[in-house]
Amino acid sequence: MAPIDSPPPAVTPDTKDWTWVLDQPCPECGLDAGALDVTDVPRLVRENATAWRAVLLADGAAERPAEGVWSPLEYACHVRDVFRLFDKRLRLMLDEDDPLFENWDQDATAVAERYDLANPVVVLGELTGAAEWIAADFEAVPADAWQRTGRRSDGAAFTVETFARYFVHDPVHHLHDVTGATV
Repeated sequence: MAPIDSPPPAVTPDTKDWTWVLDQPCPECGLDAGALDVTDVPRLVRENATAWRAVLLADGAAERPAEGVWSPLEYACHVRDVFRLFDKRLRLMLDEDDPLFENWDQDATAVAERYDLANPVVVLGELTGAAEWIAADFEAVPADAWQRTGRRSDGAAFTVETFARYFVHDPVHHLHDVTGATV
């Protein structure tokens, strides 16, 4: 058994370009992000954050279900960080003209931030708070700002509208990853 201060074995990196969820429903979680009314995004974010409570407070939340797969706790840490990162990116899109987003390596972050050792109660509070921030920020998008743009370094380009749809798939899908729940 590895010492407690050794990071857990690496998870299998997800290298897919998930922007396809803007063009077709996700066959795994069931979300049809492309057809989603963006005014529903704040509600979906808040509902998602509420659902993580049961996940994080369940026995075994820190246990990995299989080698190379994050534990529910690690997924929740990732979702918390997705809320934070996408809120930062949303603000960039609203404040700057066509910003280029900094790269983010979710797997390196999980290891560096020691998601595996996080306190589930603390993570729940942080996830809930980050969800509320981004939900409120999407509610506050002015009607004339939904077509503002932003880009990833891999060439993927978004409007605030497509960004909202693309973003909300991530927490919905990860809740599905740990609970099997579909939309």
